[in-house]
Amino acid sequence: MEALKVLGTEKIGKFEFTGIEGGFGEGKKAMLVKDIALIHGRPVKAINQAIERQLNRFKNGIDILDLKVENFAVTLSDLGFNQGQINASKHIYLLSERGYAKLLKILDDDKAWDIYDELVDNYFNMRVAIKENNPAIVNQERLKIMKDNSATRKANILYKIAMATESNSSKQALLAKAAETITGEMTIPIMKKKYYSAKEVGDKLGITANMVGRIANKLGLKADQPGQNKYGRWANSKSQYSDKEVPQWLYTNDGLKAIKKELEK
Repeated sequence: MEALKVLGTEKIGKFEFTGIEGGFGEGKKAMLVKDIALIHGRPVKAINQAIERQLNRFKNGIDILDLKVENFAVTLSDLGFNQGQINASKHIYLLSERGYAKLLKILDDDKAWDIYDELVDNYFNMRVAIKENNPAIVNQERLKIMKDNSATRKANILYKIAMATESNSSKQALLAKAAETITGEMTIPIMKKKYYSAKEVGDKLGITANMVGRIANKLGLKADQPGQNKYGRWANSKSQYSDKEVPQWLYTNDGLKAIKKELEK
């Protein structure tokens, strides 16, 4: 575990917070929950509760550290906490970039995404300038990071969140969004295909969704769950009878053509 280093007050746009490096690896930036709460306009208690409700999602030493448990040379007072705050706090959490991304998924609002773009481009990935923090070097690095990382990094973090998502439908939606953010070189191997529900296939062919399903079963078009093939893929969708998600086979153009060909026999 890397030592913590207080970088001083950081200012990104209108946000001011304590810049911290280390804890999760050499040169890695980190953020205190108290600063995240301030930036998001939420009470520290609310952010802590959001984390603790899904604490099993956060890996200690990779996503999160509790500074009331861990021992670093940097003290809590060095990080801006007074003795009253230290005594009153059961946990004082520090998050890595990855941990902050997981928190973002939990908070899940438009403001959170906007703030995340700003912090990723201009804080978490801001390289430390050599030569006594020469302003010219800082500006050059900032412009380079903003140019190189904005679309690709956003796509990568969406990909990471998607891979940590249990719901297949949510995962596919996040992967699709990740693909859409990339321009130029494709860094995530995602191919966009048009998929149709049984009802949509039935509407196109003038038959019922149940008939579509029976023909698909007769032809053996469906892969074993949760797989996929050229005729379609499995996805989880909300049942029309409850809020529970149920497996649904979605058809590709090849699947639609196979159903159509069987009808024309």
